Amino acid sequence: MALPSLVSTPQGVAWDVTTAPAAQELRMYIAELDGRIVGSARAQLLHDSSVPGQAAAAVQVHPDHRGRGAGGALLASAEEHLSAVGATHLFAWVSDTPDAHAFATRHGYRRSRPGRFLRLDLAGADLPPLPGALPSGVRLCTGADFDADPYPLFAADAEAATDEPGDVAADAMAYEDWLRHTWEHPDIDLDLTSVVTVGGEVAAFSLAVTDGLGRYVSGMTGTRRAFRGQGLARLAKTASLRRARDAGCTEAFTGNDAANAPMLALNTAFGYRPFAAEWRYVREPGRG
Repeated sequence: MALPSLVSTPQGVAWDVTTAPAAQELRMYIAELDGRIVGSARAQLLHDSSVPGQAAAAVQVHPDHRGRGAGGALLASAEEHLSAVGATHLFAWVSDTPDAHAFATRHGYRRSRPGRFLRLDLAGADLPPLPGALPSGVRLCTGADFDADPYPLFAADAEAATDEPGDVAADAMAYEDWLRHTWEHPDIDLDLTSVVTVGGEVAAFSLAVTDGLGRYVSGMTGTRRAFRGQGLARLAKTASLRRARDAGCTEAFTGNDAANAPMLALNTAFGYRPFAAEWRYVREPGRG
């Protein structure tokens, strides 16, 4: 497994490819050795950003097959495609290892900002209890409760995503794309997703991603600006983690930008511990 902190399922990959919006210009590449897939690359425009020309190239090679040229070939294919569709800035997350840093630097990428992956032993975690009674007007729901009208959850997700620290702001998310690639995505578990409403308005949420094999990943946990500082994200995530454990999930992962101090503190309080580190790198085609 190249990235054990992420959930990836066959049905999820197929969904990403077959439902990709045209503006994303998504391309997936694979490297084979003796008929076996040993690496992959995902190339796409970051079409949910208001800044044109932003793109991402994600390359992974199985640890047993690194150092044989597969990564370089995959990256070359991804870059060629992205340059052809107008990318001006290529972003990539790189594992925090000497070999990975050397690979990125050798291909003209410069280091930008750090990120962190955390892991929780969900089966043995001492999760906080849910409150016996919620404050007046506060309600705890699941994602499935919004099946008739998921737009309020989209609006909360879009607002929280805009405020996340990072190199590229996800500030142009379209509802139709969100429906297709978040709400309807086969790896999203709406029964384990938690939503907190205040006075009937979505205030906080925690999206759950699972693989059906006991692994749980936090897709996004956020609070709308008007409701921050009240512990509502903690409430949403507590409910989601507890339901996930009851459903048989045994380990949980989450990824945070290193500058996202509030979320890192929240996850640490739940018992998450450092699992892996990575760095964002960027290259501007034509500038080396």
